[in-house]
Amino acid sequence: MRYLARPFAVASLAICGLVLLPICCAAFAQEPLEINGIAAIVNGDVITISQVRSLSQPREKQLRAQFTGQELEKQLKAARELALKDLIDRQLVLQAFKKEKYEIPDHFIDERVHEIIRENFGGDRNTFIKTLEAQNYTLGEFRQKEMEQMIVQAMRSHNVKAKSVISPPKVDEYYRKHRDEFTSKETIKLRMIMIPGQKDTATAPAQKALAEEVLGRLAGGAEFGQTAQVYSEDSTRDNGGDWGWIERNTLAGPLEKIAFSMPVGRVSNIIDYAGNYYILKVEDKQGGTTKSLAEVRADIEKKLIQEEAQQIQERWIASLREKAYIKTF
Repeated sequence: MRYLARPFAVASLAICGLVLLPICCAAFAQEPLEINGIAAIVNGDVITISQVRSLSQPREKQLRAQFTGQELEKQLKAARELALKDLIDRQLVLQAFKKEKYEIPDHFIDERVHEIIRENFGGDRNTFIKTLEAQNYTLGEFRQKEMEQMIVQAMRSHNVKAKSVISPPKVDEYYRKHRDEFTSKETIKLRMIMIPGQKDTATAPAQKALAEEVLGRLAGGAEFGQTAQVYSEDSTRDNGGDWGWIERNTLAGPLEKIAFSMPVGRVSNIIDYAGNYYILKVEDKQGGTTKSLAEVRADIEKKLIQEEAQQIQERWIASLREKAYIKTF
């Protein structure tokens, strides 16, 4: 007999959110499920249609609220196929656990059940039992499902045999290729004056001359907001041309390029764009700074270790599938 104690201890924390769903959702209303029917056979073990539908049902509920008709059917089919794949993988892991003759001590399961009762039922065991009964679970069935969850998580952890070591060059390369992940979003506080290139009462040259006059007033010390209220003709006129804080991709390309390159407090020259004349002022800036490699090295290492662990687990599951007899219906 071999105990899978250490990986289990880690996994038991990781699965808390998964195992509580069946007993902690007050509105656990389900559509009628098909009771009979085989969805797959995995090395002689049967996965039923009702198991697939039970696992896919939360996702199906979301899909029914989003789609209709043929698109809904397509999405439901994909959700059920994914649920079946997950159940097949789960069965393969359980079989691998049994083949290795591992054991999970009963007291681990007892501790987990007690933890659920304490944290989700205020320590009231009777309420916990009644909740199980209301959802057609026996305590034995719940313990079995809980143990299977523990096994799956423990075996996954167990097969990532040693903590990965990520080389410094690999961290450096990730930083170079993903600098945007470590750069804060750049925003500017902008004011704008827009003078149309043509008006019914004025010619194009007259409008250009007006824009030059406005720029001259600003250069002479006129307050930008008050000037915008008098001369600007865009939707922010009444607010003194105040656009507030904006991000990139808010303005048209040429205006954005100039606005985000201007220093705080500077008034732009006249910008002739799309037949109109613009004058910009950046009142403040935030963000746009990139954290140094030293600041984010630990985070990158953690991310790369997690990715490598995931790849190891996926290869392990793939190897189990290759050796298994799997038939779907």
